[in-house]
Amino acid sequence: MNEEDLLKRSAEERDKIFKRYDRGREEGAEIDPWEDPTFEVYHATDRYGFIHDKRLPSKVDPQEAKKQQIELERVKKWRKMLKSWNSSVTKEKLHKRVFKGIPNSLRPQVWCLLLSLDKTKTENRGKYDEMLKLARKYSTDARQIDSDVNRQFREHLFYRERYGIKQQSLFKVLTAYAMYNSEVGYCQGMSGLAGVLLMYMDEEDAFWAMHILLTDPKFSMHGLYKEGFPKLTRFLAHHDRILTKFMPGLKKHFDKHGLDAILYSLKWFFVCFVERVPFSLCLRIWDIYLLIGERVITAMAFTILRLHKKSIMKLNDMDSIVHFIQVKLYKDFMYDDDSAVHALERALEDLKRAKLDHPGPPTKDEIPSRPFGVFIEPTVDQIIGHRAEKFTEKERETNTLVVLRREEAREALENDVQLSVGDSAGLTGSKFSFDPSMDDTSSLLEDCQHMGSKRSLADTSVTSTADLSVFSTITRSQAHENSLDTHSNVSDNSVGGASSVGSGIVTSSGAHKPLFSTHSTPRATPHNPSPDVLRIYVPYSPLDTPLVSPHNGDVKVPPNTFPDNKIRIRVDNDELLTPLVEHGQIRSFRIDSPEIDLK
Repeated sequence: MNEEDLLKRSAEERDKIFKRYDRGREEGAEIDPWEDPTFEVYHATDRYGFIHDKRLPSKVDPQEAKKQQIELERVKKWRKMLKSWNSSVTKEKLHKRVFKGIPNSLRPQVWCLLLSLDKTKTENRGKYDEMLKLARKYSTDARQIDSDVNRQFREHLFYRERYGIKQQSLFKVLTAYAMYNSEVGYCQGMSGLAGVLLMYMDEEDAFWAMHILLTDPKFSMHGLYKEGFPKLTRFLAHHDRILTKFMPGLKKHFDKHGLDAILYSLKWFFVCFVERVPFSLCLRIWDIYLLIGERVITAMAFTILRLHKKSIMKLNDMDSIVHFIQVKLYKDFMYDDDSAVHALERALEDLKRAKLDHPGPPTKDEIPSRPFGVFIEPTVDQIIGHRAEKFTEKERETNTLVVLRREEAREALENDVQLSVGDSAGLTGSKFSFDPSMDDTSSLLEDCQHMGSKRSLADTSVTSTADLSVFSTITRSQAHENSLDTHSNVSDNSVGGASSVGSGIVTSSGAHKPLFSTHSTPRATPHNPSPDVLRIYVPYSPLDTPLVSPHNGDVKVPPNTFPDNKIRIRVDNDELLTPLVEHGQIRSFRIDSPEIDLK
C-alpha cells in the first residue's frame, strides 16, 4: 500500500473506533459476546462497585457493620466542614480527618475540593470539548486506548459493559488528554488513573483532575508517563536508599534473588497502588495523596515492605516474592485499613527524621516543556504507525550496563559470604558488607531514563517483567516464561495498526541477554520449556468457530481435539536469534543463521 492508502486506512479505523463509542450500547452496536463478562451482579457487588467471582456473605460482618456506623457519624462532621471549607477551623481539622478516611459518599465532592477543580475548569472553559474534536480527527492513540479501555477495571460495575457509559467516558478522557498534553500523549498507566477518577467524578472533572495530578508540583506525575520515565527512575533510586537505610536485611534478600524494585513496585508509583492493595485501602491512600502529595507514595512503599518483612524474608525465590507483593497483598493485606494508615503515619515521621521523606526536587526532564492544548499535527509515520526495525544504540548500551551491574552485585554477594566465613574462623580483617552503591544505582537509572519509547513499560499494563528487563538486574535464566504480574494484560494491539503477538509466550535464554516476552493473562502457557526453545501455541476450535468463554478474550478448545496444534522452533545457539522489539513487544525475529529446525 502506498502512503495515501495507509493514511486513508488509519483515518477509517480511527473513525470506526470513535463511532463505536458514540453508539455505545444502542441497538445495532457491534459488541463481541466475550466483551461482556457475565456476573451475578445482585449478589456479588461490593460497596465500591467491584464484582466478585463468588457471592458475598448474606450477613454483614460485625466489624464491617461497626465501620459503616462510624462512617455515618463522620459524614455529619464532614458535611459541616464542607460548608466552611476555606475557614481556619476546617484547615486545622482537615489533616486529621483525611487520615481517618473520607466518607465514600462524600469523596466526589472532597476530591474535587482538594484538587481545586472548579478553578481549573473556569480558567479553561471549552478546552475539553476542543480536545475531543481534535482527537476524533487526529488521534494516533485511539486504537491503543480502545484496547486498554476494554481491560480496565472490567470487574467493576461501571466498566463491565462494553461501550457502556463509563467506558465511553474513559475513552474520551484519555484520547482528549493525549491531544492536550502532547509531550506525554498516552501511556497505558494513565487508564488506571483516569479509571479511578471517573468512579468519583464526571467526565470533564476527571480530565482536569488527571491534568492536575500530572502537572501540579505537589504530584508531578508528568515525569512518570513522559518518554524515558525520568521520575520513575528517580523514585526507584530513592526507594533503594530507604531500604538500605531502614531494612538492609530485606534489601540484601532482594539482591540475593536478583529482585530489582522495578519488578514489584511499578503500580505503586504509576497509579498510586491501584490493584496492589485492597481497594478500600487504596482509596484511603488516595485521600492522603490528594491532601499532602507525592511523599505518600514513597512512604507507603516503605510501609508495605516494613509491615510484611517477616513474610517476605521466608520466601526464597524471585517469583514467590513478587507474587506475594503483587497478588497476595491485593487479595488480603493482612492488616485492617486503619492499622495500615497508622503505620503509614509512622513511616512518614521516620522518613522525615532521616531526611528521606522526599526524593528531592524534580529534574529538568520531568517538568513539562511544551505548552498544553496547542495542537501539533502528527507526522505521517505517527498516523500510519511505522515502527523501528532495530534496537537503538541507547538500548544496547543499557542492556550491557545492566549485565555488568548484575555481575558486580553477584560477585559482591559471593565475597560477602566468603568473608563472613573467614571472620567466623578467626581471620583478621574487616567483614565485607554487601551494600550496592546508591551512586551506581542512580547512574544505571539515569542511563535508562532516555531509553526507548515511552510505551516500553506502558504497553505491559505497567508491570510485565519482560519489558522491564533493561531496567532490572535479573537474567533470563532467573525469570520464568510467564509474566510476574498476574493482574495485568499485555496490549494485544499496537499503535497505528501494527499487529502484535497474541496468546501464548515467547522465550529465549542465554547468559548475558535479558528476557523479552509477551504474555497476556490468563491465557495458558507451556510449562518448563527446555533451554533455547521458542514455543508458540495458537488455540482454535473446529471450523474456525471459537468456543467463547465469559473471560476477556479467552478461547476454549475441547481437550485433545488438536493435540498437534503447535509450532516448535528450536534454536541451538540463541546468539543467532535477535528479537526485533517495538514498544516492548516482539514483532519479528532476525535469524542470522539458517541452522534452525522447524518441527
